[in-house]
Amino acid sequence: MDSLATAITRLEDRVDRLTLERCAAPRTGGAPSDTVVDELAAIRAAAAAAAGAASERDSAQEKAPAGAAGRPNQNVLNPEISVTGTVLFTARDESPQRDNAELREVEVSFQSALDPYSTAKIFLTFSEDEIGVEEGYLYWVGLPGRIRVDAGKIRQQLGDLNRWHAHALPESQYPLVYQRFLGEEGLAGVGVSLYTALPLSIAGGTHELWLQGTTAESDPLYAGGTQPSLLGRFQSFWQLTRSTYMQLGVTGVGGNNSDADLRSRLAGLDFRLTYRPPDAATRRDITFRAEGYRLHATEAGQTTNRYGAFADLQVRTSRRWVFGARYDWVEAPRGVNDREWRITPAVTWWQSEFVYLRLEGEHRQSDLEGTSNQLRVQVVLSMGPHKHETY
Repeated sequence: MDSLATAITRLEDRVDRLTLERCAAPRTGGAPSDTVVDELAAIRAAAAAAAGAASERDSAQEKAPAGAAGRPNQNVLNPEISVTGTVLFTARDESPQRDNAELREVEVSFQSALDPYSTAKIFLTFSEDEIGVEEGYLYWVGLPGRIRVDAGKIRQQLGDLNRWHAHALPESQYPLVYQRFLGEEGLAGVGVSLYTALPLSIAGGTHELWLQGTTAESDPLYAGGTQPSLLGRFQSFWQLTRSTYMQLGVTGVGGNNSDADLRSRLAGLDFRLTYRPPDAATRRDITFRAEGYRLHATEAGQTTNRYGAFADLQVRTSRRWVFGARYDWVEAPRGVNDREWRITPAVTWWQSEFVYLRLEGEHRQSDLEGTSNQLRVQVVLSMGPHKHETY
């Protein structure tokens, strides 16, 4: 259609030019030649034929059955399919070296808008150790009170990064406090999530609220318990300037395991500040994140309070290069109070929107395990419409 419109425009320009020549002829004492008249008639006929062909084609497409070969709507009932893969190479300051290369994960996602009110998302994961469901849920929008409802297995809305899938993280691994307090892959569960944006503004900000009830799928929090867990989150967003925005969130999670006589309550505070000039948003970006957590647990009559935090800085200097570093500090969730801290610098090179490579170091200090160092190379590939999706 664009090519046809261009051709018609070109023909119309020629018609206008020839019309001007024809009108100018009497004033110069001449008369329009037969050649000019014939050419003008031919151009008008060509333009009319082109317009008629376009109209007939549009009419034929409207009458064609849905899914007919060659029609744009042939995939209208199929979900959007995407695949991401992560390969990790690791060198350690220990001997002998082992487990230095792994296909960390292949994730296959299926996403589809089922109707104007509901959308389904399913993320399957394949690794060397297991095949599982990262997420699989249906969500509804347009409900009364501007509420969104999610039902299924979801990564929960805790902090700024728990919602993100591993291949989209600013480092190769989740923050250490997530791993120690929630689990190696963060916090996820099967249940229901309610979300709404509040119809009021405090200090010029936008405010959001989540309430989630799920199964308790976290060994650090609930020691393998299966009783329901509740999560509440309040998040605020402020556009400070044209290029700078700030986000502040408060999260609370709680649940019990009666079999282990365990009661866990986790409270967290998270902060994010981002500088991203609109005229260079794909080339310049600075983001600082900081999160802190307190885990209050009562097990077999004994109460403990454990703490953890991290701070992360990411600086994008061009379309391809991102430099960053994260500092982690955390205490063991239960039992012996083993404190651990890590510093993780990283350099990420985006070969394209489909592939990125990351060089990452790690220095670790633990009260019980001493000091260790690692050097990692991460290779991430993506195909399909939904690439390195973040939340």
